[in-house]
Amino acid sequence: MKTLKAGDKVPNFSVNDQDGNKVSLSDYKGKKLVVFFYPKASTPGCTAEACNLRDHYKELQEHGYSLLGVSADSEKRQSNFKNKYEFPFPLLADEEKEVINAFGVWGPKKFMGREYDGIHRMTFIVNDGVVERVIEKVKTKDHAAQILEA
Repeated sequence: MKTLKAGDKVPNFSVNDQDGNKVSLSDYKGKKLVVFFYPKASTPGCTAEACNLRDHYKELQEHGYSLLGVSADSEKRQSNFKNKYEFPFPLLADEEKEVINAFGVWGPKKFMGREYDGIHRMTFIVNDGVVERVIEKVKTKDHAAQILEA
């Protein structure tokens, strides 16, 4: 798994959000962007993480951050997840793993003794197209604080 690191330029991407709208990295030119990857919409850890970001969204915005959630779920699944929990940020339906592979978060995982390939829960702080910081050990219930502590 070759994950982007601080100082790396993020390859441009263009993927649909939960409503079928194209979202590209270039849409965030000159901005600070938080790209958080989660394994599966509506699962307990992913819900806790996204809800924590929702609850601190105003504070994150005050620090100049835009947010993008990314998983390999379908537009419909992302839409249901976003609507159920009223997330104020887009969720990308990266079914082709374009963004997931660009950031290098797809790879071997272990769960209950079983090995499989999947999305690693990681967050990237991107400033004008360059990775500023990577959060590898995401605390799902306290994630906004991790982003703001820099």
